[in-house]
Amino acid sequence: NVGISLLGKDSFQEIDIAGISIPITKYNCIVKDVNVLADTIRKAFRIAREGRPGPVLIDLTKNVTSDVTEYEPAVPEAIAPQSEYIRARDLEEAAALINQAEKPVIFAGGGAVISNCSKELKKLAHHLNAPVCDSLMGKGAFDGNDPLYLGMLGMHGTKAANLTVSGCDLLLAVGCRFSDRVIGNPDSFAKGARIVQIDIDPAEINKNIKVDVSISGDCNEVLKRLNPLIHPLDHDGWVEESLALKEKYPLSYEKGRLTGPFIMEEIYRLTGGRAKIVTEVGQHQMWAAQYYRYQEPRQLFTSGGLGTMGYGLGAAIGVKTALPQETVVNIAGDGCFRMNMNELATASRYQIGVIEVVFNNSVLGMVHQWQELFYGGRYSQTILKDRVDYCAVAKALGCEAVRVTQPEEFAPAFEMAQKAGGPVLIECVINENDNVFPMVPAGHSISDAFDQADLKAKDHRES
Repeated sequence: NVGISLLGKDSFQEIDIAGISIPITKYNCIVKDVNVLADTIRKAFRIAREGRPGPVLIDLTKNVTSDVTEYEPAVPEAIAPQSEYIRARDLEEAAALINQAEKPVIFAGGGAVISNCSKELKKLAHHLNAPVCDSLMGKGAFDGNDPLYLGMLGMHGTKAANLTVSGCDLLLAVGCRFSDRVIGNPDSFAKGARIVQIDIDPAEINKNIKVDVSISGDCNEVLKRLNPLIHPLDHDGWVEESLALKEKYPLSYEKGRLTGPFIMEEIYRLTGGRAKIVTEVGQHQMWAAQYYRYQEPRQLFTSGGLGTMGYGLGAAIGVKTALPQETVVNIAGDGCFRMNMNELATASRYQIGVIEVVFNNSVLGMVHQWQELFYGGRYSQTILKDRVDYCAVAKALGCEAVRVTQPEEFAPAFEMAQKAGGPVLIECVINENDNVFPMVPAGHSISDAFDQADLKAKDHRES
């Protein structure tokens, strides 16, 4: 920021960034004295990491950036998980409900990933013999290849997950906030179920869905204490029922041509399911969630509830910089790519080997889908048929690039990108009318999810 003498005078490039960022930070401050800078930074890092992690902001006046002070190295500080607030009574009440349940389901959210509770979560699921579903931010908390895994819950979740949760009598929610994209109509969500919610942030308890028992604390610490209280129970009939739904309503797409689901399945195959996947927001994001089977936490990086177009490329550069030995793939739509495509120049300058896969359907896909399905095909500001040559853009910014139009062309292009050493863009030309299914209409129960087959059957009945 500007120097102290210019604060509050509408000086050149002065802005109250601390005030602006209050709603979206855990902590922020303005530092005017270089002698308190070190302590302020240490405090900020501690606050960012403790409890529910979140962003912090430190605003430096110009004089602080040029002043001199003595520096004392910090003693490394371990942030212990929150456990002192976990009440034994809450654990006992939760265990009693779980042990009485005949149709239990476990739902893992982003908090399950952050708390590193995958080991305890798997132990609980198999001990209880209960099916598991997750949210977009919870991907990887539970192995996507585990036989108890049903898929994602919510607006673009699997029919198996949505119908199973709708029919359960006990829902154990681990680190989730029950967002609108997950629950659909709150009045009809898991109507016959007792709900147990575990979350480190008390503000999330009972915020969107009223629960029967809540446990405030770090999910991993809570599950460590809850697991010994759970009886091994025979829910074989319930598990068979939920897995039968998974078999009856599999994720499916049209074979024989280049599509988003095909591309994600190919990326899964070519990376052995071990890549770090980053996404923008839109149809491609949902295909990345549905068709790449995440096996561990922090495999998927996405902006979640903020739904931020332009997030992915910069995030992918960050992931690849932090984990240079990992395969890092950013999944983007052509609309999202336009938001921050200039960052390819950064990746090129530093030879950061991200693989940028652009799903080019010449529309803003998710909004286009809504306009088709719910607004009578009245398309407004979603058509991008302006002939942008994305490969030429990438090459002009110093990257390798290749265009793919047929299914058999994708694997060679991706394998080339894996070996390139620097950033590579793969433009995949797909059909503008390809939509993401299943889908729950806004305001409906999650049990109302429909897919392409349902639409065809409806059209046939009406014709």
